[in-house]
Amino acid sequence: MNCGELLERSLAYALGSVAGVGPGSLERGTPCAEWDLGELLGHLDDSLDALHEGLTGGRIRLSPGRPGGDLACAFRTRACAVLGAWVGAGRREPVLVGELPLDVRVMAAVGAVEIAVHGWDVAQACGRPRPLPDPLAAELLPVARCVVADGDRGVRFGAPVAVPPDAGPHARLLAFLGRRDSFPG
Repeated sequence: MNCGELLERSLAYALGSVAGVGPGSLERGTPCAEWDLGELLGHLDDSLDALHEGLTGGRIRLSPGRPGGDLACAFRTRACAVLGAWVGAGRREPVLVGELPLDVRVMAAVGAVEIAVHGWDVAQACGRPRPLPDPLAAELLPVARCVVADGDRGVRFGAPVAVPPDAGPHARLLAFLGRRDSFPG
């Protein structure tokens, strides 16, 4: 798995979803029951900030910042900065998360899951159903299975959702992370 390519494809998908964020839509509900669209975009900004910090400084702060202004524009700007940092920095040494080392490729792969799935959440909140591309979802699912533990359920993720045996990678990834393949909006 090429983690940089996976991160790039996840960012491209999420950028397409964020393009649907319109004026006055930040109060809309999301598949993340605890967050409205503005809070979800703030969380995505924190995630991109952490990736950027890891790629450019080799350390991720454990206290998130707070974005201001146009959250969709901030996401687009930060997404481009993360891509530039991945390509430009060439960082391949471990990144410190607090005091714990994390392989930079693992950081990128986990970031790709976070960004792509929350990109799906954004599209759902905007009323623009946008399935994750099956090839992308197929690569993200094993990453999610490695990093989402039972202790994350009920805190960061819902319980897995049952899917039919013939469900594709998109539906399987969403279901594993506690999401249904549709959101009432």
